[in-house]
Amino acid sequence: MIKKLMGCIRENRKHTILTPLFMLGEVGLECTLPMITADLINSIERNAAMTDILRYGAILVLMAMCSMSCGILSGWFAASASAGFAKNLRHDLFAKVQSFSFSNIDKFSTASLVTRLTTDVTNVQNAFMMIIRIAVRSPLMLIFAVIMSIRMGGPIALVFLLVIPILGFGLLFIAKKAMPLFKAVFKKYDRLNNSVQENVKGMRVVKSFVREDYEKQKFATASEDVRNDFTTVEKLLAINNPLMLLAIYICMILIPLFSAKVIISSGGSSMQVGDLASLITYAMQILMSLMMLSMIFVMITISGEAARRIVEVLDTDSTLTNPAQPITEVADGSVDFENVSFKYNPDAEAYALADVNLHIPSGATVGILGGTGSSKTTLIQLISRLYDVSEGCVKVGGVDVRNYDMEALRNQVAVVLQKNVLFSGTVAENLRWGNPNASDEELVRVCKLAQADSFITAHPEGYQRFIEQGGANVSGGQKQRLCIARALLKKPKILILDDSTSAVDTQTDALIRKAFREELPDVTKLIIAQRVASVQDADLILVMDNGRVVAQGTHEELLASNEIYREVYTSQTKGGEDDA
Repeated sequence: MIKKLMGCIRENRKHTILTPLFMLGEVGLECTLPMITADLINSIERNAAMTDILRYGAILVLMAMCSMSCGILSGWFAASASAGFAKNLRHDLFAKVQSFSFSNIDKFSTASLVTRLTTDVTNVQNAFMMIIRIAVRSPLMLIFAVIMSIRMGGPIALVFLLVIPILGFGLLFIAKKAMPLFKAVFKKYDRLNNSVQENVKGMRVVKSFVREDYEKQKFATASEDVRNDFTTVEKLLAINNPLMLLAIYICMILIPLFSAKVIISSGGSSMQVGDLASLITYAMQILMSLMMLSMIFVMITISGEAARRIVEVLDTDSTLTNPAQPITEVADGSVDFENVSFKYNPDAEAYALADVNLHIPSGATVGILGGTGSSKTTLIQLISRLYDVSEGCVKVGGVDVRNYDMEALRNQVAVVLQKNVLFSGTVAENLRWGNPNASDEELVRVCKLAQADSFITAHPEGYQRFIEQGGANVSGGQKQRLCIARALLKKPKILILDDSTSAVDTQTDALIRKAFREELPDVTKLIIAQRVASVQDADLILVMDNGRVVAQGTHEELLASNEIYREVYTSQTKGGEDDA
């Protein structure tokens, strides 16, 4: 885990190394100051001249200034290194998520990935900064101060052997109790973020059903759950301070007691007053070092679980990978399903798709009908290899999709998914997701095909109109037409519309289909729809039920042979006649 995280230091290696080096200088000077101070006090006790006192004073001021400079530079380099480390860590995490298949996303959940990219990275960043700075300072200070206290106080320094075991046992107890709670609380953070994300995304639904109180109560429950766990953890961690204070008070009582006895009994020959003053200072440095080490221990305890969650993402390989020698050219838009079966989880008992056999020639228009849960979307997701089949194979252009370079395949298969997504930016910027180099003329052409040009140009800003996040300032039908236009800019060999004209009126739907028929004759078009009118002029219509293709044929053939299709058609046309 540490090796994986250290790989994110990269260009910040120089600052990461300079931080402890300057910290070493600061600690060395700080630990030398009490010794110089002891010599100053002892010289005053011996009636030293004013020139000697001034010399000592100048040395102390110079050392203090150098120590402060080293501390400032160490802090500056630590801040730069930790911020750069966090930037690289977020970049690597985000890049890894971008490579994930739908199966990987399903495994982690969106809310959990957001938590790992934000809260967890911040915790690890804080721990990293503390490790390269405070975690270097504290042990060095402890070692230097112990050496100097032994040099100055001799056997009296053995007092520290009494307090260190007390602190050690206390910290082990805290770690044993706190770690399981930290693991639990991060999972609850995921659920809390999921509640926020779900509520904000569905705010219009919440308000239309007047469910604000319910959502507030749900969030309050999740938040209270997190608070309770953190309260328990903080109560455990609070034991740390009393332990440290106990150690400090023990040292503050025993060191002066033993030192005074030695000074008096030896008449100042074994130990002097200045040595006692420096010994007390070193005792404080040792105990402060131990206190800082305990703080580091707490921070690493918190960030350890965050680091594990981050590395879990970085170590996860996508379930979809390119072959050793991928094919980069798609010959045509023909699609073949050969004995295809699929399930989302390998351990699942039932298949989402079973025994699918299809042949769709290049340039054909195929309609797909079926009830909710009949796996229509699952079927088309296999074509662009968003998932891999469990059995059989799917071929595009006569080649198994698993043999293609995924980017090359997906550039030739444009999918307008059921859940249409627009991003913040202008209309033109959203459209150019389909082709970053598309000219203005190409934008206008595809928008006319998708029947979107009229409402775009009706707005004063036209193609420079700003689209808010998620397309909140355009209607559902407008959003669908913009997404269709965006897909057409890819100039694909296969165009898949997953119920993506459901929010447009029947006249506009007919105009879109007419434009496809006349302007895109060589593109294979697969249209999932709920309205028979949207697919009845297709070359081939598939009827799906319970994960199987139960019938296929033209509109007339299915009317004559398939009861499901006939019932759907009759119910929809009868409704139209009644309205008339």
